[in-house]
Amino acid sequence: MMITGWNSKYRKIIQEFGYKIQDDRKAAVMLNSILHRQFSAQKLKKTIQGKPIFVVGSGPSLKSALPALKKHKDVIKICADTALSFLVKNGIKPHIIITDLDGDADLIKKISKTSVIIVHAHGDNITKLETVRDFKNCIGTTQTEKIGKIENFGGFTDGDRCVFLANHFGASRIFLFGMDFGPKIGVHSKTKKSERKIKLKKLEYAEMLLEWLAKKTRSELYTLSKPPKGFKRINYKELEIYASS
Repeated sequence: MMITGWNSKYRKIIQEFGYKIQDDRKAAVMLNSILHRQFSAQKLKKTIQGKPIFVVGSGPSLKSALPALKKHKDVIKICADTALSFLVKNGIKPHIIITDLDGDADLIKKISKTSVIIVHAHGDNITKLETVRDFKNCIGTTQTEKIGKIENFGGFTDGDRCVFLANHFGASRIFLFGMDFGPKIGVHSKTKKSERKIKLKKLEYAEMLLEWLAKKTRSELYTLSKPPKGFKRINYKELEIYASS
């Protein structure tokens, strides 16, 4: 079931960024036709429900999070695809990857054999959706209403969609790593200079959505960097207590 109030948030995003609802629907319809068989939502629920979840973005603080991410190897990790390459190179394989297909498609295809890939369809990535045919363990998502097999768990960017996913499936606690929401953009996001302004604007909306979610969720919310409202900032010593208790 779609999170209550999402449609109003989606309409604001459409208006602000000049997107077209019909293009998002077209993308969702296409992804629905490509994904003949989805990964089981029930299996995904069992993976997340009642458990602490690490959400990993590609912000400036990602590098400093590596020791903790490695130490807590058994904690379920959901990452934005821009962080995936860096994590894999450092020996960390996320359990769930959120992507709108801007990242390394070959790496995603390879890791989809053992990890779950959440592919988001929207008007700007229609031409990339065919690559999903090669993915295993895949679930499709949309920003519009549910279309066929394509779900709407909420969220706008890959990073905040990770949090919305963890919330949807009932995580007990959600911890943010590499999600900084400041004026600096992480090098691992591979944002071009010409795209910097729009990237920062998207991050502002992502933060606003997380602050909105914080008022609705039953999950406890923590961050290891700059906290959105409703998230408690903790340090790495405190993480040892919160992640294991």
